[in-house]
Amino acid sequence: MTTIQGHGASAGVTCGPLYLFRRPPAPVYADTAEDPGAEWARFKSAQTRASLQLAGLARRALRQGGQKAADLFETHQLLAEDLDFEDAVQRSIRLDGLTAEAAVNKSAEQFARMFREMDDAYMQARGDDILDVGRRILRILSGRAEGRLELEWPVILVSDELAPSETIQLDKSKILAFVTEGGSANSHTAILARTMGIPAVFGAEGLLRPEYEGQEAFVDGETGQIVLDADDETRDALLEKQQVQARLAQLLRALKGQPNRTLDGRELEVVCNISGPGDLPAVRANDGGGVGLLRSELLYLQSTVLPGEEEQLDFYRSVLEPLHGQRAVIRTLDIGADKQVDYLPLPAEENPALGMRAVRLCLTRPDLFRVQLRALYRASAYGNLAILFPMVSSPWEFTACRALCEQVQRELTQEGVAFCRDVPLGVMIETPAAAMMSEELAQVADFFSVGTNDLTQYTLACDRQSGQLDQFYDPHHPAVLRMIRRAAKAIHRHGKWIGICGELAGDVQMTELFVAMGIDELSVSPSQVLPVRNTLRSLDSRVNGPRLLEELGE
Repeated sequence: MTTIQGHGASAGVTCGPLYLFRRPPAPVYADTAEDPGAEWARFKSAQTRASLQLAGLARRALRQGGQKAADLFETHQLLAEDLDFEDAVQRSIRLDGLTAEAAVNKSAEQFARMFREMDDAYMQARGDDILDVGRRILRILSGRAEGRLELEWPVILVSDELAPSETIQLDKSKILAFVTEGGSANSHTAILARTMGIPAVFGAEGLLRPEYEGQEAFVDGETGQIVLDADDETRDALLEKQQVQARLAQLLRALKGQPNRTLDGRELEVVCNISGPGDLPAVRANDGGGVGLLRSELLYLQSTVLPGEEEQLDFYRSVLEPLHGQRAVIRTLDIGADKQVDYLPLPAEENPALGMRAVRLCLTRPDLFRVQLRALYRASAYGNLAILFPMVSSPWEFTACRALCEQVQRELTQEGVAFCRDVPLGVMIETPAAAMMSEELAQVADFFSVGTNDLTQYTLACDRQSGQLDQFYDPHHPAVLRMIRRAAKAIHRHGKWIGICGELAGDVQMTELFVAMGIDELSVSPSQVLPVRNTLRSLDSRVNGPRLLEELGE
């Protein structure tokens, strides 16, 4: 028996033959050219064709995986048409004398490197997207047809990496699982796999060996294990897990429409973290109770110019209106330091995680902040909005944010613009300072949401993006949990509510402790709504709650 360990990206257990996919070698092209005008014209023609192809893939993805899958290719289309990318190609052609192929390859590599150096897993994964777009344009320039994989029977597809455009064109009925030696669980390919309901494992090094071709293997998309020549005991265990997952999936479907209520009557809100309106179908499909966190900075990061008030209004409105009265908590701009945008140059910092970001940037750039607040308040006329301020560590910061909100309300009133006058204003608990000051913050803020990812990072002084520190980065650390418990107690004393929106919110092993703490809301990825609901409905907080709190020691 051989076991290869990777990183699980899309849950599910499957068994079948391995198919080793190797793409053809990259086209060979000249580096320099004599006629920059002709090379620029070739690039523009290829860019247009690439954009049209990606639009077609978006339509295909919509049919196969819904709006969220289609959004991935719409993002690729935007990257293909990105003015900064286009300018970089043009400079390489006209100033450096490169061919269109060499200019595209150079620019794609530069942009990919920029994304991968960011201290944000989502943005790091966008490096793969720009490389995929670059390869598409290169294929068009070289006159090579896009390769298609024809399979005779269902297989476990193994590759060095898989681009989203390759993934969506595969016959879903012939793919039992995706396994790659490289890649990331945050990549668009991983998102596609989850959307399509196909088990996936990334980072499984050592599987692309000729002797493995056609061998039967088990893939566990939850644990990230690939098992070849499984012994009887392992085979039986994996087959049993496969059957348990099938029964659980059936149970979860039956939970739609049921309350998030424990056996002793304790009820929590279970809502969703989203990146934009494209995630709303998944919220509805999984019976989410609304939006607990919309990260507004993604609108800024995906734009080539500073988003104006009208553009932001359209974005927020497109989230609020479809919710039909369910609450959407929108976090204000969390950008700066590691999340840089070309149109908003900021000085380099030695410690980006401790630098000019989030509410610190907004309070030092009120011109920037005011535009977002105006758009948010105008959008509040179209739905149930709550505004959340990130990286607050002191009451004065929140008070300054509220003062700017009141200024915007006065402006909109004078202009005769409709808006909701009692939009709740909240604070993210994501630093030890905010947790320790929760008593004072609870006297001024309306609600709270715990960002467990950053709270863990800052409490343990442990960079959550560093793979070398995985054994030290522990969201279950008693210090982190005691911070949450302390904040919850102080906030409840003042009659305010507290939610959790970090990854820990979807960890069903923690649900019972969060119920015991009195947490009011859990904001999770859409796919975790029903598993959390299932866990809640099996709990009686009177049984283990007191013991769990006593063991926590807070």
